[in-house]
Amino acid sequence: MIEQVVAQWHRFLDGDGDLGDLLADDVVFYSPVVYTPQRGKDVTTMYLQAAGQVLVGDGADGSFRYVKEVVDGDTAVLEFETSLAGKYVNGVDIIRCNAEGRIVEFRVMLRPLQAINAVHEQMRKMLESFSS
Repeated sequence: MIEQVVAQWHRFLDGDGDLGDLLADDVVFYSPVVYTPQRGKDVTTMYLQAAGQVLVGDGADGSFRYVKEVVDGDTAVLEFETSLAGKYVNGVDIIRCNAEGRIVEFRVMLRPLQAINAVHEQMRKMLESFSS
């Protein structure tokens, strides 16, 4: 099942998929810069759409790519690289799905510290633009 979820995730990032169909209602999102888990489909959608814009879309320089994928059982670990504001960004998406093929947990980890700071600033701006 996780293989289909990862394929749908890639389609979403390519602009050819619906995130709403991919997320469980009770999904939990773990941000690299927000201390508390973000719970629910609406808030997770907001964070993932903002991250898509910042890291893959208009906010990035077009260099986003997954460099490794490890898939086992209900979990996928996807390592990515990109550049943002002239900073190298290396990160990992950890995705866990349920038996229905919906994402129930999405965890993002980033490095190095300069990248975390750059992503944090761009995500803050993007999330503010969503709420205005």
